[in-house]
Amino acid sequence: MITQDTSLQSAEYRLDGHSTRIDPNESGRRFGIRDGLFHAVAQGGAEQYLSAFALLFHATPLQLSILSAIPQLLGTWAQLVSVKVSHWFPSRASQVFWGIIGQSLSWIPILALPLLWPEHGPWLLIAAVAVYSTFTHFTYPAWNSLITDLLEPNERGRYFARRSRAVELTSFIALCMAGVFLSFFEQRQLLWVGFVVMFLTAGLCRSVSALLLRRVSSFPVHDPSSTPTGFRIFLRTGMSTNFRHFLLFSGLMHSSLLVAGPFFVMYLLQDLHLAYWQYGTWLAAGIIGQFFTLPTWGQFADRFGNKALLTVTGLLVAFLPMLYLFSTAWPFLVSVNFFGGVVWAGLGLGLSNYVFDAVQATDRPKAIAVLSIVNAIGWAMGTVIGSVLI
Repeated sequence: MITQDTSLQSAEYRLDGHSTRIDPNESGRRFGIRDGLFHAVAQGGAEQYLSAFALLFHATPLQLSILSAIPQLLGTWAQLVSVKVSHWFPSRASQVFWGIIGQSLSWIPILALPLLWPEHGPWLLIAAVAVYSTFTHFTYPAWNSLITDLLEPNERGRYFARRSRAVELTSFIALCMAGVFLSFFEQRQLLWVGFVVMFLTAGLCRSVSALLLRRVSSFPVHDPSSTPTGFRIFLRTGMSTNFRHFLLFSGLMHSSLLVAGPFFVMYLLQDLHLAYWQYGTWLAAGIIGQFFTLPTWGQFADRFGNKALLTVTGLLVAFLPMLYLFSTAWPFLVSVNFFGGVVWAGLGLGLSNYVFDAVQATDRPKAIAVLSIVNAIGWAMGTVIGSVLI
């Protein structure tokens, strides 16, 4: 018979009269993986099709660019609020929990408002997605700080690569199923029914993540007394020159990405007239590329450092958009996006992990918030440039 010791500090299980000590952080690390899996269902099976949902209400290129930029920009400011109000919550886990609940409930207006008032559908969708993005970003500083405290510095690359790989596989499956699902209902002139099922499933998956968080026995206690008070002190003294250069690099990279990124859905569905299953396969190719190469990129980062990873992938990613000039054949487009997934897997891993190396542990929530704001500003600038060019 197995009985659990009531003391969390001992973290022992008695089995046939013997005591076996377990890692008290293991339940938190498992939650990090499982939360990623359920978020991946929402991401691959719903978030990836928000632009396609907007086209159902005849969204213009300007509205598509705003859908990509404004929710991110507004949501990123929620990270500043998240750090400022963190002392209102009894723990970082509690803050993450309520952020996830907000994400779950936000799928209701995302779905309902455009369907109830289709004449204003794109603008209502933009507003609802902004709320969803706000709750999503609200959880980032606390979530990243919480999970990073569970990991040793030399295992972060492998852990986040393993998590990202599981997330990408789940997102790939959800994305493919959603594409087939939409094509099925499109043939029956009931496309909106497919979106209803997809978005409600996304909301339920985020609710499951909240329930899983409640089952975690313990998280490391974060001592707020050792944290600098406010962002002004961090901006003046907490950022090194290297970190400032990294912020500039990341912001410009996101800006260049979004010059064309929001308009691929319009190019593929309206100009090239791809079916939803073909569009879903194109999206899935990028996820497959990430899935197969994330472990290798993680090992590369642990061995050579995140700066080396950013250097290699940053040079490769510059050539990706040029490849779309050579052909409009669907197999070629899928192949290009597969290669894009390979490159962006390494770049995304480096961008997310470098911040952990560049600042002190107590400053990580602030650093993550500042990084997200810089990325969002770059994101918005890129979409504005792209919409003007369109």
